Amino acid sequence: MTTSAAALDDSGTSTDSSSGPVAARPQARPAFGILAAISGSHMVNDMMQSLILAMYPILKGEFSLSFGQIGLITLTYQLTASLLQPLVGLFTDRRPQPYSLPFGMGSTLVGLMLLAFAPSFGVVLLAAAFVGVGSSIFHPESSRIARLASGGRHGFAQSVFQVGGNTGTAVGPLLAAAVIVPFGQRSVAFFGLAALLGIVLLLQVSRWYATHHVATASRSRPAAVAPYPRGVVLGAVGVLLVLIFSKYFYVAGISSFYTFYLMERFGLTVQSAQFHLFFFLLASAAGTVLGGPVGDRIGRKPVIWVSILGVAPFALLLPHADLFWTTTLTVIIGLVLSSAFSAILVYAQELMPGKVGMVSGLFFGFAFGMGGLGAAVLGMLADRTSIAFVYQAIAYLPLLGVVAVFLPKGARRAA
Repeated sequence: MTTSAAALDDSGTSTDSSSGPVAARPQARPAFGILAAISGSHMVNDMMQSLILAMYPILKGEFSLSFGQIGLITLTYQLTASLLQPLVGLFTDRRPQPYSLPFGMGSTLVGLMLLAFAPSFGVVLLAAAFVGVGSSIFHPESSRIARLASGGRHGFAQSVFQVGGNTGTAVGPLLAAAVIVPFGQRSVAFFGLAALLGIVLLLQVSRWYATHHVATASRSRPAAVAPYPRGVVLGAVGVLLVLIFSKYFYVAGISSFYTFYLMERFGLTVQSAQFHLFFFLLASAAGTVLGGPVGDRIGRKPVIWVSILGVAPFALLLPHADLFWTTTLTVIIGLVLSSAFSAILVYAQELMPGKVGMVSGLFFGFAFGMGGLGAAVLGMLADRTSIAFVYQAIAYLPLLGVVAVFLPKGARRAA
């Protein structure tokens, strides 16, 4: 269904069928305290998840794992997250569950404790599954809260939310190098204190969410109107999912196997390789800050174009670089590529107004699924060939960014 008149969705997003998703005009000041809390809890959540990645060299030695089994750990975590997230988002669109957030963090805490004391590879997989379930509960609802607290600055709010997660992901390898490598697998249990802090933060966020939802549910709101015909929307979502595939399949090759690549090619120690991984992840966190606000200002489509296709030259150079340029190129790749997700997510939310939870769950879930599938496939490829060959193969993935040309005209410049 289309209309020539602008409509307002349930999150305050203005849409217009003649010009595509329209960047929202700020309706109120963002709830900065809530955004800070949800970003902080996202940092805790993703920091604990990144400990799994950072522990791969330790787990590989402890249980004599192949690269294929390393990829299977990532696949287990990502699949439990990706398959459940759209369902959680669809359910909570209809019946919001404010206090599901602390419950999700509790599931991640259980996974962390299992990982600390896992006696076998099977228990490691079970721990990864618990962490994935926690992630599937956390992301759709917390993304919705970020939108509710945005004051109309949806790209900015998503970037604040995302930078917390990316910062936590970046800190994980540093903590692993400082604590887990010298003290062993069981030292992971100490990070349960961070999970308890996350639960406390999320209890405060949940109270605000419950109050806010009750206050807004009683208001009469106009029906959400899609900015394009159904076929155009589905085609655009398909293009966005291709872009997510290219981004997260490529990122899986970096995040899951970067330490092994550096150790194999340049002879680095585990701790030194983890510091290099930290530089890549920190750059990814910094890039996340840019994508949302720039998209609010100039539109989502230009950000999507530059962030995916723009890294292609650097990705193609990476397998042929020395250590200095490898680090430099990965920092550039992380900085540019990470700006894509906030823009893609908000673009998709504006394509399908009124379905914030389902859209968030679909895109977070698909991103996690592609990351897990990428880790598993690339791990098996590394077993059959080499880590160096894997990096040569994935270098072409960012070229898929060219499909962004098929997206409908981008968002208007925000006032």
